[in-house]
Amino acid sequence: MRFVKTIQFTRLIKAGGRLREFNFRKINNTESELFTVNVCDDRGERILFYMLKEQNDWRLGSQQLPAWIGQQEDQLNIAIEDELKSSNYSSNYYN
Repeated sequence: MRFVKTIQFTRLIKAGGRLREFNFRKINNTESELFTVNVCDDRGERILFYMLKEQNDWRLGSQQLPAWIGQQEDQLNIAIEDELKSSNYSSNYYN
């Protein structure tokens, strides 16, 4: 029997001059490593975007995003890496 570990977490990151709640979820059904991330803008509308694993870093996809999200790409990368390390994540599958 194979189990897929779901990784889902939230981080508060200062972006666009205020503290915002970024919600991360690892997508396990793809060939590449991928996280979906969502955050609310100033009007309360949710913005959904992707972070892709490129070499050793998590980077924003080619989506058109507000500048305040793009400016926090390094902080988003750090948040994902910290979570993966703290959850002892080593593989998608556990027997």
